[in-house]
Amino acid sequence: MSDRYRRLFARLDAAGEGAFVPFVMLADPSVEESFEIISTIVDAGADALELGVPFSDPIADGPTIQRSHIRALDGGATVSACLELISRIRQAYPDLPIGMLIYSNVAYVRGVEKFYREFAEAGADSILLPDVPVREGQVYAEAAEAAGIDPIFIAPAQAGEDTLRGVATRSRGYIYAISRDGVTGTERSSQTTGLSEVVANVTRFDGAPVLLGFGISAPEHVRDAIDAGAAGAITGSAITAIISAHTEGEHPNPGRVTDMAALKAQLRAFVADMKAATIR
Repeated sequence: MSDRYRRLFARLDAAGEGAFVPFVMLADPSVEESFEIISTIVDAGADALELGVPFSDPIADGPTIQRSHIRALDGGATVSACLELISRIRQAYPDLPIGMLIYSNVAYVRGVEKFYREFAEAGADSILLPDVPVREGQVYAEAAEAAGIDPIFIAPAQAGEDTLRGVATRSRGYIYAISRDGVTGTERSSQTTGLSEVVANVTRFDGAPVLLGFGISAPEHVRDAIDAGAAGAITGSAITAIISAHTEGEHPNPGRVTDMAALKAQLRAFVADMKAATIR
């Protein structure tokens, strides 16, 4: 496990808190605006980050995050630009755990070993490939660990014992447990019932700390996740929707933030409320 994740979970546990981990698409809607947005979110109380790299076919994402991929790509985002942005975030926040969510085609095109090495050098702590199930993940997990990156795997809500055992064995840093099946997004009604069973199914295999994601869009969802025994919660579409609401110029024109001060104020308030809900 990354020392940053280890230190974070130990500190939060001692303080009686869970982790609030926002997902943000890198370079949405532009590289400079993205850095400003991410800095605002961290300064508002995020405990760690999960950052996306824009991709043309994000099959695990719902419409809200799909649009963030498109905005970033239309704005000229590249993997190299994302790596430079990660380096800037790492320099600004040396102790912050930085996780990545990246589709496997990016790793394949760049070469798996080079891919993990580049993100490690940029300052990433972990990488989740959402389109690679744990049964197909050995080569990626081994390459990640060789580069000093924590491999993260998804524990599906209805997974069988073999899958959950594999996720617990292969994942480092944390385990991404999903609260319901399907794609990301607040487009579907969020559901946080039955979370205790989801967390219990994962933790009985003695893996890394569990973070719950998918459908976590309000403070009560975060509170439910913590009460269910999760180490924290990941929120993506709700934050992306805030960014989208303050951005003009959807496809085919690159977007730009219409009022950065208003966007920052809304993000600060949202993150503060979500973080407050992690207190046990």
